[in-house]
Amino acid sequence: MMKEETCSSMLENIYQAEERLKNVVVKTPLAINAHLSTIYHANISFKREDLQRVRSYKIRGAYHKMATMSREELNRGVVCASAGNHAQGVAFACHTMKVKGTIFMPLPTPGQKLEQVRMFGGDYTEVVLYGDTFDEAKDAAMRFCSDNNGIFIHPFDDPAIIQGQATVGLEILEQAKEPVDYLFVPIGGGGLAAGICSVFQELSPDTKIIGVEPSAAASMTKAMEKGKPVLLEKISRFVDGAAVQQVGRLTFELCQHVLYDMATVEEGLVCETILSLYNKDAIVVEPAGALSVAALEKYSEEIQGKNVVCIISGSNNDITRMEEIKEKALLYAGLKHYFLVRFPQRPGALKTFVMDVLGPADDITFFEYTQKNSKEKGIAVVGIALKQKEDFSPLIQKMKQYDFFVNYLNNDPSLMNLLI
Repeated sequence: MMKEETCSSMLENIYQAEERLKNVVVKTPLAINAHLSTIYHANISFKREDLQRVRSYKIRGAYHKMATMSREELNRGVVCASAGNHAQGVAFACHTMKVKGTIFMPLPTPGQKLEQVRMFGGDYTEVVLYGDTFDEAKDAAMRFCSDNNGIFIHPFDDPAIIQGQATVGLEILEQAKEPVDYLFVPIGGGGLAAGICSVFQELSPDTKIIGVEPSAAASMTKAMEKGKPVLLEKISRFVDGAAVQQVGRLTFELCQHVLYDMATVEEGLVCETILSLYNKDAIVVEPAGALSVAALEKYSEEIQGKNVVCIISGSNNDITRMEEIKEKALLYAGLKHYFLVRFPQRPGALKTFVMDVLGPADDITFFEYTQKNSKEKGIAVVGIALKQKEDFSPLIQKMKQYDFFVNYLNNDPSLMNLLI
């Protein structure tokens, strides 16, 4: 009985959150994606939270949390930590409610997100860059709160935040013309997933909810394995919107027994998905926004003939990252390769490499070589793009046959990052 009362109370709070947010958030479309529906033989729809005012769902939780606070609390000033999207939601709420806010963000935060935060917050917010990760920025924000009697607006592990994010789930069920069989939800700290689980557990319990994380920051996956939130020692920051070292205690409790499965996605596949969404559907997403779609191929057989929803969580992508995204996508697809190549220091050596080693469709994309007078042979760093991954083995064979091959750098990311 206690569990039923708790769930009922939670759902009532979510309906109240929806009422508070009705004039603030955009009721984003739930739109069928014909291209992916054909590929996977399923009815695949996108919940387009990238079309929110701040271009992510985070406005729902941030604004709702502040809307539940007293004017006395708000006057103390609000403080948050964020890799970008939560910060924009808080900044928007600060400007709308005329509340002073201090926003801590990691030093590597993409410039586009910094500019958006400053734009939405205007004179009401101050941005402080601190640390290399979200968790380091959060620790600094908590210290600032303690020293300045501020109110911390947690990005995910707060009931009011979760209730705000949960309104995404209410909209999906309202907009869906058929029962939702599978729902793919991106996970960073778990606020969105916890809200979705709270709604669907009550209103659509047969829906299989799949949480999706970057493989290099799989904090919810680790929590599920250990039965409690676990602090990951090291994570990759590339999928910045989901790069969290430890999921929340509350978010884990709400997700633990409701999520059908957890999926992790390699960064290269995330990048492939970003480019595919842009090229085929003219949809611009950030790395975290591509997670739910990137996970589809792992469930390709299971979802056939089913009604599937992917939450597109955000589109705050810095255009300066596109070259890195393209590079990662090509590396993941086996179409871009880097080598250390041994060149005889004589005229015609490069011509031999190009004419006799490279295939007709192979392309040199990177070349760095310095001739040294005291050496008979010199080492060059060479990047080669292939038209199809099957061309890789013949390329290696010819490089060895003509004694050009020294080392394959794709298998040694640390060395590749040092040299390129």
